[in-house]
Amino acid sequence: MEQSKSASDKLAERKARLLDLHKKRQEARTDNHQEVVAEDARKKLPKNWEARKRQAEWLLADDKAREDAQAAGKDYERMKLLEVSAIDAASKRRKKRKGNPDLGFSTYEAQTARQYSRLVKGMPARDMEKYEKQKAELGEAFYGGPHTTLHALTKDTPSAINKMVNDLDQQIERRKKYSRRRIYNDDANVDFINERNSKFNKKLDRFYGEHTAEIKQNLERGTAI
Repeated sequence: MEQSKSASDKLAERKARLLDLHKKRQEARTDNHQEVVAEDARKKLPKNWEARKRQAEWLLADDKAREDAQAAGKDYERMKLLEVSAIDAASKRRKKRKGNPDLGFSTYEAQTARQYSRLVKGMPARDMEKYEKQKAELGEAFYGGPHTTLHALTKDTPSAINKMVNDLDQQIERRKKYSRRRIYNDDANVDFINERNSKFNKKLDRFYGEHTAEIKQNLERGTAI
């Protein structure tokens, strides 16, 4: 009787162990499936998703900290400066001292991007109340389109006009600094009337020179028809 009871206990123990192993196998299978689904979802995300997520989390945390500081009547910018170490402050000063060096003209696309970035940095913060009001007034025309003429629908403010004039004046002053007299080659063919025309002719020759070389030679020889 004791041997029979002992055998039944062993059988029950084995069944319990088998049931436990089966349960663990099912849990592992479920976890594995969930990980495969999550990995597939991560692969479909943009490459810079992690960086964008960290930036969004930082912005949310920064906004909350700013609101808490304002509620407590504290200067948030001053509080941030107190958390900056001397090493970080020195590194930031060195970067600011270097600024944004002008590497010169490379392509028209790069030049346009530089100009756009510079203008955007100088723009004031958006007035959301004015933004919503203008959107309500213009309706669908607010978003622009192939047949929309915005300058007939909106009116520039005097401050915006003055800002544009000041920006153009600054561009003219910067051009004066980079404009310098070139040393002309006396033996080269003179096909220009001034320095500005010389630059324009060089641009034309760079893009169309190989296509118009024969026409130019015929014109110089006087044999052009």
